[in-house]
Amino acid sequence: MARVLPRITSPIRRRCLLMVGLALFFVSGCSQQQGNDIVSQFREGRPQEFLQTSVDRMATLAMRDNLDSLYVLMSKLYLRNPEELKKSGFLNARTAGKQVRMAIEQQQPLPTLGGKKDLAALRYAMSPEFLGDRVGAFIYAIGSMLVTAHGNRLEFYMTDAINPTFVSNAARNIEIATWILSQRQTKQGEPLLFSNEISEEGSNLSFAVEFGKIVARLDLLTQMLDERYRRIGLNYAQSLLFLNFLPVQ
Repeated sequence: MARVLPRITSPIRRRCLLMVGLALFFVSGCSQQQGNDIVSQFREGRPQEFLQTSVDRMATLAMRDNLDSLYVLMSKLYLRNPEELKKSGFLNARTAGKQVRMAIEQQQPLPTLGGKKDLAALRYAMSPEFLGDRVGAFIYAIGSMLVTAHGNRLEFYMTDAINPTFVSNAARNIEIATWILSQRQTKQGEPLLFSNEISEEGSNLSFAVEFGKIVARLDLLTQMLDERYRRIGLNYAQSLLFLNFLPVQ
């Protein structure tokens, strides 16, 4: 004779059914949400992103954000140093900044720097001998230095190689440039460029903060690049240890 199972009491039965229903609801909802997120990401992405690893994509975004930070700093410097804008020959900071931005991103020389780029341009722009628009020259010099440190590219793909040492050196150069900006003075004892300010009226450290963001992005990218190349070495060592052949296609 078949054994009759005890009937679940009504409150317990309802509670069990409710828990099962909630579980199914959340599972189906998460799956649907993940599916929608994937579709949305494919729709919003560009075709060339399929040729980028996660580190390549990160390097591309970091370069974009670092240049944007430089352009923010340029606008701030023009506001604090209106005499430099007059030297540029342009009527407003927006037009002057556009010329500097084009020179950086198209890797063209800035006429006032006599064809100098990256570190040579930076030394000249922050020297007492330079008589041109020091704001535009200073930002251009740092921007071209960043592009040079990244292999003269603004976007990165699987076929590109970025030297982490050069990226780390660029971060240190930014720190030196920040110090020069705050300390170097004219013969009259005034800063070559007015930037950060700490006085009885108040403090303005927005320049140091923005430069700090650039340094942080560069240092993070350096760590990511070091880890990627370290993993390549580890994978090779593991293949030798376990006698695994390396893929050739």
